[in-house]
Amino acid sequence: MRSRLLICTALIGAALATSMGALAQSAPGYVTPKTADGRPDLQGFWNNTSITSLQRPGGVGKLTVNEDEAKSIVNRNILVVLTKDDNKTNGEDPNNTKILEDKNNDRGYNAFWIDPGTKLASVKGEYRTSWITDPPSGRIPYKSNAARSGGGYAITNFDGPETRPLAERCLMSFSGSAGPVMQNGMYNNTFQIVQSPKAVMILVEMNHDARIIPIVDGPEKVTHGPAAIPKWAGDSVGWYEGETLVVQTVNPHPLQRSLITPIGKLTERFSRWSDNQILYEFSVEDPELYSQTWKGEMALNRSDEPLYEYACHEGNYAMPGILGGARELESKGIKPTMGPGIAAGLVIPRDGEGGGE
Repeated sequence: MRSRLLICTALIGAALATSMGALAQSAPGYVTPKTADGRPDLQGFWNNTSITSLQRPGGVGKLTVNEDEAKSIVNRNILVVLTKDDNKTNGEDPNNTKILEDKNNDRGYNAFWIDPGTKLASVKGEYRTSWITDPPSGRIPYKSNAARSGGGYAITNFDGPETRPLAERCLMSFSGSAGPVMQNGMYNNTFQIVQSPKAVMILVEMNHDARIIPIVDGPEKVTHGPAAIPKWAGDSVGWYEGETLVVQTVNPHPLQRSLITPIGKLTERFSRWSDNQILYEFSVEDPELYSQTWKGEMALNRSDEPLYEYACHEGNYAMPGILGGARELESKGIKPTMGPGIAAGLVIPRDGEGGGE
């Protein structure tokens, strides 16, 4: 009986330790720095550049992987393959003209302009295959009949500026970096966090989207704006729980690409995991879109560089080019359509292959 009791106690202890480890919001022994008003200090420049994205890639069955498995997943990533394909011509073709030999106009957007990263994300010291941690599939649990947000625009409509997506009009970034949920894209993945006693600002490098989050005393004090006035990146209100900034977001603008509808809710938690990493946790509730609440974790790593200017309209020669090209095609009786994309013609290698090497 005594031996059984000892075994049972040990198992309970191990389960408790595992549970506490899974819920830990700071590295063991780490002491969170404080702002002048005693709040956890989240300020500075942070970056989430990574091959890891919101959803797990096909053929990958688990959330955490070892170094060799991580390398194999990286080598299959289409942006990594594109970069290696472009780099093969360095020196002999400095202007990368060979990538246009397939006559895909979209390939003019070559690897020189992108920065998708070269590694899977390390979150709490683990290589992660997706930001989503629940459900275990690492995939968004859409309902089969859910009407997913497409941003309110038909991407193949070239009638005028108002018919084009928000990113082309420089209203919001195409990467979804500002949220809801905050994400990463193929470049410009730096964020700046600034705190004051009454507000937190998160400035996104991609298109300089800015979230201004008022701070209240606790969840019971949260009040959002009128439902009739949706906001870009959603209507966010925050409060502090110990060492963590908690943010509740509702009612994103219906024209943006969002992961919640007007009845949905996003809850985010920002905690200092270490001097060089913020742990960003999120929970998405929206019965209109999803079969369950889904959750995730992301690493925001300290950046040695500040945000760079994102000169969108200042250099936006694409809009007259897009519309002018559409008029030219229409004059010839051709209906304008979207091209195959910047990575057209590239084949994603199987696990273990070199990805263009």
